[in-house]
Amino acid sequence: MEKIVFHPAGEAPVEFYVLEQTMIAGKTYILVTDTEEEDGEALILRDTSEPEDKEGIYVVVTEETELSAVAEVFAKILEDVEFVEDSE
Repeated sequence: MEKIVFHPAGEAPVEFYVLEQTMIAGKTYILVTDTEEEDGEALILRDTSEPEDKEGIYVVVTEETELSAVAEVFAKILEDVEFVEDSE
């Protein structure tokens, strides 16, 4: 499983493991988790970088409709993945 490091502005670097990547309507999305071994917290990130950017720029998908649609695509790709909404 590929591990990537994100460098949020003004914060400490954060490591994630990439579970899957897909493209929907010309936008690239990645499904990441915070642990390689067990059930972990997962996030869906959208690549907002421009072709001339040297590194990818990702944002967490939070908008309900987009999140639901992309989660459904990842659920079909990864049949053994179950998405559970955070109750917080």
